[in-house]
Amino acid sequence: MSSPPNIYPVLQYRDAPAAMAWLERAFGCRILSDHRDDAGAVVHAELMLGNGIIMTGSCKDDGPFMLKTPREAGVSTQSIYVVVAEVDALFERAKAAGAEIVWGIRDTDYGSRDFSVRDPEGHLWSFGTYAPTLPAD
Repeated sequence: MSSPPNIYPVLQYRDAPAAMAWLERAFGCRILSDHRDDAGAVVHAELMLGNGIIMTGSCKDDGPFMLKTPREAGVSTQSIYVVVAEVDALFERAKAAGAEIVWGIRDTDYGSRDFSVRDPEGHLWSFGTYAPTLPAD
């Protein structure tokens, strides 16, 4: 990676260790760091996917954030979109890992081939070939 990302989405999981293993298996994420407390809860972890990084950790029922998973909250309030070249192969990999299919493979009217799935705790992930055009400056 020539320069690090400057936006790092954060997803919390009730069972962060299991979620991290699933993200490796389903999407090919690579665990860069994994810091745990004495009870084994993930206090901070970083996973790389392509040239992007997400941060994650174990949900806590106390403290300043008190984040809930989409399954617990009954709603998703955000999603992650990842640009990939091999959409069909990744779809098959995610499906084999047990991802909940939201949209199967489709070709959009804006030129993308993509799909959307939920991970085991309900976070919405979309993968496709559409990449926004970056400004020259």
